Amino acid sequence: MESLKIAFVGLGVMGGGMAANLARKGFDLAVFSRTAAKAAPVTSLGARLAASAAEAARGRDVVFLCLPATEDVAAVLFGAGGIAAALAPGAVVIDTSTIDPVATRDFAEKLAARGIAMLDCPVSGGQKGAADGTLSCMVGGAADVLDRVRPCLEAIATTIVHIGDTGAGQVAKACNQICVVANMLGASEAVALALAMGVDPRRVREALRGGAANSTVLERHAARLIARDFTPGFRARLMEKDLRIAVAAMTRTGVYAPVSAGIHQLLKALVQTGRADLDWGAVGALIQELSGLEEKTRR
Repeated sequence: MESLKIAFVGLGVMGGGMAANLARKGFDLAVFSRTAAKAAPVTSLGARLAASAAEAARGRDVVFLCLPATEDVAAVLFGAGGIAAALAPGAVVIDTSTIDPVATRDFAEKLAARGIAMLDCPVSGGQKGAADGTLSCMVGGAADVLDRVRPCLEAIATTIVHIGDTGAGQVAKACNQICVVANMLGASEAVALALAMGVDPRRVREALRGGAANSTVLERHAARLIARDFTPGFRARLMEKDLRIAVAAMTRTGVYAPVSAGIHQLLKALVQTGRADLDWGAVGALIQELSGLEEKTRR
């Protein structure tokens, strides 16, 4: 039985899997979700459902957050009934959300004034990684704080990398999303070209998997694109938000970003055409529509 007392706020696709793995490892776990039904799989493993985020956090050593956006993290930390006021000095907030690095630094400073440490710890690995406990954690913050909470992170991740100071984890996650969406755009264009030329994209994918083009995107997302399966694993609106953060950071720092800026526009179009809650891999279907390939995809 693990000794750290943990709270987990946010039990969506990613948070639910992470919280379940903490419960399986025997941590004393309190959870809160705005949608109480999402807590059932975790409470069935022994976690306690709290009536509010503050109630979940009270008396805890570590609080995990897994929330959709920067403003959600701000509200849970410092809004009415926020957890900052409920935590004792010495507690640690681990934010696995993907949010703005500048805001992260501001949140960490405000918490530090209360004697509370914060690690920005965005994750990669998708719904399957969250469920299997095989995520990659990109950690920003003090190394000694990371050492204190490492047993918690080892329950949810197989790769834990200390990137640097506060905010560095969020920068690394932005870099991750840039690479992933660029890879997906390439795979989407490849599938579209195969369709346009009358070639079976399934056979093309099979061949590409054996060479230098192979990737997680080709393994997972391209297969789902070819099958026209856009059941949400990671929703389009969330990937659009993630890339918006990345593009804003590149704009602020003067980084030339033609690929990221272009893909962000495609993701915005996906969200604005009623597909915000589909899996973000539906951007490949948008490429096919823009290429006039709708008829060929129905054959």
